[in-house]
Amino acid sequence: MPFQRASGILLHPTSLPGPFGMGDIGPMAYEFVDFLAETGQQMWQILPIGPTGHGNSPYMSYSAMAGNHMLISLEHLQDVGLLTQADLEAFPHFPEDAVDYGRVLPTKLQLLEKAAEAFSASTDKATRTQYEQFCQERAFWLDDYAFFMALKKANGGASWSQWEPALARREAPAMALWHDKLSGLIAEHKYFQFEFYRQWAALKQYANDRHIQVVGDMPIYVAHDSADVWAFPENFMIDEETLEPSEMAGVPPDYFSETGQLWGNPTYNWETLQKTGFSWWLQRVKALLEYVDLTRIDHFRGFQAYWAVPEGEQTALNGEWIEAPGEAFFNAVKAEFGSLPILAEDLGVITPEVEALRDQFGFPGMKILQFAFGDNASNPYLPFNCVRNCLIYTGTHDNDTTVGWFDQASEYERDRTLRYVGGLSGDGIHWSMIRLALGSIANQAIVPLQDVLGLGSFARMNSPGKADGNWAWRYRTEMLTGELRERLRELIRLYGRTPPHWQ
Repeated sequence: MPFQRASGILLHPTSLPGPFGMGDIGPMAYEFVDFLAETGQQMWQILPIGPTGHGNSPYMSYSAMAGNHMLISLEHLQDVGLLTQADLEAFPHFPEDAVDYGRVLPTKLQLLEKAAEAFSASTDKATRTQYEQFCQERAFWLDDYAFFMALKKANGGASWSQWEPALARREAPAMALWHDKLSGLIAEHKYFQFEFYRQWAALKQYANDRHIQVVGDMPIYVAHDSADVWAFPENFMIDEETLEPSEMAGVPPDYFSETGQLWGNPTYNWETLQKTGFSWWLQRVKALLEYVDLTRIDHFRGFQAYWAVPEGEQTALNGEWIEAPGEAFFNAVKAEFGSLPILAEDLGVITPEVEALRDQFGFPGMKILQFAFGDNASNPYLPFNCVRNCLIYTGTHDNDTTVGWFDQASEYERDRTLRYVGGLSGDGIHWSMIRLALGSIANQAIVPLQDVLGLGSFARMNSPGKADGNWAWRYRTEMLTGELRERLRELIRLYGRTPPHWQ
């Protein structure tokens, strides 16, 4: 689909400020939308919003279609009478600059459970009707997800493949028995999803009304320990005896890693998926498009060919490339939804076949300015080598902040960067890089909020390969100063990225 010249900010909701230990989709999210609108932004890019597991990574979710109930606003729950002012006032104080997941999540869950109990006792017929309609319309994924989460709690958090065999293999008698046993927990998780949906829908509408599109993020693979793999094992490469992945996803050895990257997610059984008309995938796209206007597809190259590593391997060395039916899949998506609001994460070693698939459907690719200065003028990430149909970033959630990157860059990279931007300005390297992104030919430019704020490595969102300490950074409300807002507005006008209603 065609994209107009525009800009936006990358910020995951957990990074929003607020009094409850982690960002959520309450009042501070609306204030952030106001900031975007005031500064002429037309996109708010987020990370995946599914329920997270161990490590709190948005890219390892218990469901490819559910929302993260930990983003639910407690203040909105008070507004609708499911919590009291006393409940909120009793909430402990947590650090404002980072999320202490180990303490925040169980504390917040107690209040969400209290709200679920109040909802179950509610006599509000209109809301109950909305809830029942929500459950019916999303039964494809919601029934399995709620049951999965209830079973997971009943099994002490163990992966589904470690549950008693009858449940792991979804045998009807065991399923019926446990469904009755856990009916309360199942209803609780259905309520969580309903509440998340109605809060998120209101926030998205607020953004859309202010000419801001929400840009989502779809990881190509799903976690093995997820409702999707448990409920639809035939769609994945799963060993029928061990119930573990028979083929694992990853990428082969390259310049950055001698053994490649072994992600551990099961690869897809594309043959089975294609025979069903990609029905599971179409349901997944439909579910995501309820929450976002556009979506970035992570590891896009896996739709053309993917690296498959046999079960039992400890590294990605002994894998092989297997062709995927990307053209047939995207044709099915186009036939179902009409347009393809997709952005392709095409970073890394990309072959002509991958580029052809991307270009066949007109998907914008990604350009990262932090990758632009390590070699010579042929570098594809330099602004003068970009094409219009692309999305340019200073950096992404996996990069260091621009200030942190520049501080730790090699002397060669620093020298080339400074010569390219005309020297180190008094505004800082981050504003020089933001100017490069906004002034480029790329139709869309997105900047992480950390770079707008000029923060160092302490504000980095994720360090790939680092097991702990990721996804925690938060900003403070006072950081979005009037001077910063005016600077952004000026640059948006200067580089022709103003929203149509400003013109």
